[in-house]
Amino acid sequence: MLEILGARQKELLRLLLKNKSGMTADELSEGLHITRNAARQHLAALETDRLVEKGATRPSGGRPEQLYRLTDKGRELFPRHYSWFAELLIESIKATAGEEGLRDRLREMGEQVANQLRNQNPELATPEEKVQKLSEIMEQLGYNASHDIHAGADPTIEADNCIFHHLATHNPDVCQFDLALMSAFTERAVDHQECMAKNGNVCRFRLYEKGK
Repeated sequence: MLEILGARQKELLRLLLKNKSGMTADELSEGLHITRNAARQHLAALETDRLVEKGATRPSGGRPEQLYRLTDKGRELFPRHYSWFAELLIESIKATAGEEGLRDRLREMGEQVANQLRNQNPELATPEEKVQKLSEIMEQLGYNASHDIHAGADPTIEADNCIFHHLATHNPDVCQFDLALMSAFTERAVDHQECMAKNGNVCRFRLYEKGK
C-alpha cells in the first residue's frame, strides 16, 4: 500500500517511523515543509486508513499538544522479512529433526492453533458451521477464502491467496500446518485437491468425514 500513497504522506509516515513517541501537527508541517493545515489534512486521511492514530498529549506552555504516531498497520507498510526468517526456522528444524520431524512439528502447531480457535468459538456444533467459520477465519487472515456447502456433498474451502506462498514453494511441507489446523478445527479429514505452491490456480480443500 505504501507505493499508492502520495509523496507527502510517505514522508509523513517515515517521520513518524523515526519518531516512535509521536509528533505534533506543527512538527510534521515543519519537517515536511508544508502548512499546518496541509499536515492536518494528510493526518486525517491517514487516520481514516488506520495508518496513523492519536497518541499521548505533551504539556506545553498553554494547551497540551496532541501527538500522532504510527499504528501497527502503518508500521507494517515498511519492509519486513518474515518469510526469510521463517525459512531459517524451517531449515533449522529440518536440520535437527529431519523432514518427518518437521512435518510432525508443523502438524502439532496447526492443531494447537485449531484448539485455540475452537475454544474461542464454543457455539459451533455442526460440521457445516465449523467449515463456514473456518472459511471466515481464513478470509480474515488474508487467504481470500470462500466455502461451498451443499446437502449431500462434502463441503469445500477455496483460497485465492496463500499467505505462506513463498515459503511453501520452497518448503512444501509448510502446507501440513494448514491441513492440520483445518482438520482439527472441523474434526474432518482434509483432501488438498489443488495447491498454489504446486502451480495450482487456487488452494482447494475438500473436508470429508473421517474414515469415509
